[in-house]
Amino acid sequence: MSVSDYDVPAIRRTHDLLRTLACQRTPLRAADLARACDMPRSSLYLLLDTLVRRRWIDRAGDGYVIGLELMALGTAYLRHDGLQAAFRAAASEFVERHNEVMQLAVLDGAEVVYLAREDARRPVRLVSELGSRLPAHACALGKALLASLPDARLQQLLPPVLAPVTERTCTDRATLLADLARVRTEGLAQEHEEVAQGLHCYAAYVGETALGKRVAVSTSIPGDRLEDHHAQAVALGVQRAARSIAARVALAPEPR
Repeated sequence: MSVSDYDVPAIRRTHDLLRTLACQRTPLRAADLARACDMPRSSLYLLLDTLVRRRWIDRAGDGYVIGLELMALGTAYLRHDGLQAAFRAAASEFVERHNEVMQLAVLDGAEVVYLAREDARRPVRLVSELGSRLPAHACALGKALLASLPDARLQQLLPPVLAPVTERTCTDRATLLADLARVRTEGLAQEHEEVAQGLHCYAAYVGETALGKRVAVSTSIPGDRLEDHHAQAVALGVQRAARSIAARVALAPEPR
């Protein structure tokens, strides 16, 4: 076994437990965690007690939830590159001008993970809570990020089968690749009800930070206010925000 193949059981079990809790909207009991993580009760209770004492998880009734300390540690991810401050500045300007939500996401394998959001003064029903994941091929943010990859890496990364999120999700590989080629040319990605019915999204690639985060920003507009002039202004605003963030953070040099 090589060093890279070695797996520390305690860390693996902690990871499995935290990922299980993170997927739940309500507290999860120890018995349910034991089944979900395939973990012996004796090991589980010791691990739960350790994580509670360090505030990585909290007790809630007869169950457990993600704790405050874990949230505080997680926010450090955005501070490494100055990404949080750069996003807030650009997103505040975008929301003030267009009164639409702005979101920031990072590419992680074939998925996007939502990192930050600036809400508008009017509500919009989103499926992208902070920390949540979506298939990159289905959402505008993902398309902006995928289009930034070299062809060889893109072919390697895309799953053999593009799973649908809604009935309008593009599941044809050739169609997706053609769409990504257009994104590269225009600098704007979009999707219409591919992730949620009645929601139309526009995204632009920011860049790859010095620490290797490949990030993009997007906005989501409900169909009832998708007027042509507003959509065009918002699309330009997303691209302007992406350039503003890129100018504020240290970006890795483009590969040659």
